[in-house]
Amino acid sequence: MRAAVGSTPIHSRLLLVIPPLMSQSEIPEETQSNTEILITIVKQFLTIDHFTLGKTQDDYLIEFEGLLNQPSLEAYDFAAQELRPHGLTPLFRTSGKKHKVILKKGLSQPQTQKNRVNLILFLITFASIIFSGIYTSYTGPETLDLSIIWAHVRVNLGQSIAFAVSLLSILTAHEFGHYFAARIHKTKVTLPFFIPFPISPFGTMGAFIRLLEPPKNKRVLLDIGLAGPIAGLVIAIPVLVYGLTLSTIEILPSVLPDGFMFEGNSILYLSLKYLVHGSLLPEPFSFQGVHPVIYWIRYFFTGLPLPNGGTDVFIHPVAWAGWAGLLVTSLNLLPAGQLDGGHLIYSLFGDKLKWVRPVILGALVILGFIWSGWWLWAFLILFLGQIRAEPLDEITELNPGRKILARIGLIIFFLVFSPVPLIVL
Repeated sequence: MRAAVGSTPIHSRLLLVIPPLMSQSEIPEETQSNTEILITIVKQFLTIDHFTLGKTQDDYLIEFEGLLNQPSLEAYDFAAQELRPHGLTPLFRTSGKKHKVILKKGLSQPQTQKNRVNLILFLITFASIIFSGIYTSYTGPETLDLSIIWAHVRVNLGQSIAFAVSLLSILTAHEFGHYFAARIHKTKVTLPFFIPFPISPFGTMGAFIRLLEPPKNKRVLLDIGLAGPIAGLVIAIPVLVYGLTLSTIEILPSVLPDGFMFEGNSILYLSLKYLVHGSLLPEPFSFQGVHPVIYWIRYFFTGLPLPNGGTDVFIHPVAWAGWAGLLVTSLNLLPAGQLDGGHLIYSLFGDKLKWVRPVILGALVILGFIWSGWWLWAFLILFLGQIRAEPLDEITELNPGRKILARIGLIIFFLVFSPVPLIVL
C-alpha cells in the first residue's frame, strides 16, 4: 500500500516489434530467366507437387508446394545459403498437410543504427523516474519558493534515487534479455528505447527494442520473446524482497483519505509478502462473517472490500519498483499480438489457438469494469492483435526443451498477473 497523489497510473508496455523484410528490391533479370536453376535447388529439399510463378507486382518470384524430404531446420539453412546469391529469401510455410516454400524477392538489409538516441532516452527516463519518485512522495506546501520545495524534496531524495535505480535496473534487464538473445541467434536488433513519462507513478511507460530482421524460426522467436520477462523477473524478485524488508507493517485508517493507493496482488506478490512478513496482506480488521478463503478469492479478483482499519505493508520505494517489475512482466506476458506472451503462444501452438485472442479480449473487457485500465489494453490488443511475428521458417516447431520453457513462461504469467493492478482513492 502506498499513499499517492491522484494521478492516472501509467504502466510500462514493452513491445518486441518485428518488421517484415527490409528490402523489397527486385531481383536481377538473370534470376528471373533461371527458373530451372531455382527448381533444381528447391528439389534438393522439397518433393515438389506443383509451383506457381509470381507476377511482376508480387513480392515473391516462385511459390512451391510439396513435402520436405529432410528436417525443416536443415532444409531452411540449405535453402537460405543457396538462394542468397540469387537475391532471394526463402519463406517456409504450411498449407494443411503440405509444405510451402516461397522465394521472396530481396534480402533482409538492416539499416545501420545510431545509438545516441537510445542513450539520450535512457538518461531522460532516469531523470523522469527520479522526478516521479519526488513528485509522488512530496508532502511540502504548494509554493513557488524553490528553497522551501528543496528543503522538503531532499528529505526523500535518496529514496527517489533508490526507486529510480531499482526500476531502471529491472527494465534494462528485461530489454537486454531480448537484446542478447537476439544477438546470440545472430538476429540484428536495436538497443532499447526507453520512454520517459514523468507525471505518473512510475515515471516511464517502459521500453522496447526493435528487431531489424525477422526471426529465423519459432525457436528463435521464443528465445528472444521470453528472455526479456525472465531476465526482468530475475532482477525484480530480489529487488522486491529487499524492498519488503525495508517496508513497515502499519494499521490503516478507518477512513481512507483521497489519494490513498493500494497496489494489486498477484499470487507471487502475496507469497513474497507472506515470506517476508509472515501474513497475507492487507489483513482486514474483520472478515465480516465471510470464510477467509472466500474473502481472499474475492479480494484478489476485485480489490474489494477495502481493508479499512486493517493492517497492510507500507511499501518502501525499492519495493514499489520491484512490484512495478512484476506488473511489467505480467503485462508483457499477456498472450496476444506482439507482446512477449503473444510470441510465446504462437511459438508453442502456432495458429491452432485462434480462440485465445477473443478470450483475452473478453476477459479484459470484463476486468475493465473493476479496473478501467484494462479497457486500454483491450483496445491495444484489438488494434494490434492481428499483427504477429512471422518467422522466416514457420515449419520448424519447438524442440522438447523449449516446449517446457514456453509452459514455464505461461506459469510465470499466472503467478505475476494481478486482476486489479492499482486502486487509487
